Amino acid sequence: MDIEVGITGNLRIALEVLALLAVTYLSAKVFAKLMQKSLKKMSKRMHVDLTQFLLFQRLIILFIYIVGLAIAGTRIPGMSAVWVSLFASAGILAVVVGFAAQATFSNIIAGVFIAMFEPFKVGDKITILNEYGTVEDITLRHTVVRTWDEKRVIIPNAKMGDESIINYSFKNPRILGSFDVGISYDSDIDLARKIMVEEAFAHPSLLQNVRGGDNSFLKKEELVKVRLVELADSSQKLRLYYWASDQTAATLMKFDLLESIKKRFDAEGVEIPFPHRTIVYRKDLEKPRKLKPAPNK
Repeated sequence: MDIEVGITGNLRIALEVLALLAVTYLSAKVFAKLMQKSLKKMSKRMHVDLTQFLLFQRLIILFIYIVGLAIAGTRIPGMSAVWVSLFASAGILAVVVGFAAQATFSNIIAGVFIAMFEPFKVGDKITILNEYGTVEDITLRHTVVRTWDEKRVIIPNAKMGDESIINYSFKNPRILGSFDVGISYDSDIDLARKIMVEEAFAHPSLLQNVRGGDNSFLKKEELVKVRLVELADSSQKLRLYYWASDQTAATLMKFDLLESIKKRFDAEGVEIPFPHRTIVYRKDLEKPRKLKPAPNK
């Protein structure tokens, strides 16, 4: 009889624990759904910072899981004594957990700082670790960057905090694009400059509503500029400056303009040189003449 009672009691406790875990899981899922609906409604009425919203949502979900697991643990016989002993040895536990989960905690803290100070946000275009892409998600542990070729780079938040980041979306996404084109010394610089400027103005992605602003490379009335930047060994290097709406547009414009400028150069006689190398065979060299010794006086 006592064995049957014990089995029945243990089964009841197990069912209670499973029920509490199920309720915890469902509560977290329901909360996440409600938060997503709230985000959609609030977005229609006001500006909502998606990065801070997602971080707040995940912190609350983490809190729900911690509370649910703690309550479920108290239903297990003997766990109360375990909790007391854990609190009694909190100092030792803190040291052990600190060493074991140092990286995890540093990532969580870094994620909170990212949400607070916002060096970048969800949707920003950045370059980090030589990867250019869009910030797709910021979790409590890591940041997801979607690159231009649809790769997902998963970077721990602590690493994001330590690395230098180029944020192309910070304050203003517009960018001053530039690239170099070399022409031969026999080619006309003014003609080459004219062609490059005309091709830039003809491109549909050129940002028209920016008049240089406070940029030191362009005057306020200029949208496009070509400068001679170097007299190299075999070419005169011209650099084209142009405004684009963002880094992606600037890169695509560069590819298009390189092709169109090359075709115009070919049609109008502007030469793009290539290095020349003169090879002299040793056998073709004249033998050095021997000097006659000076006569003795």
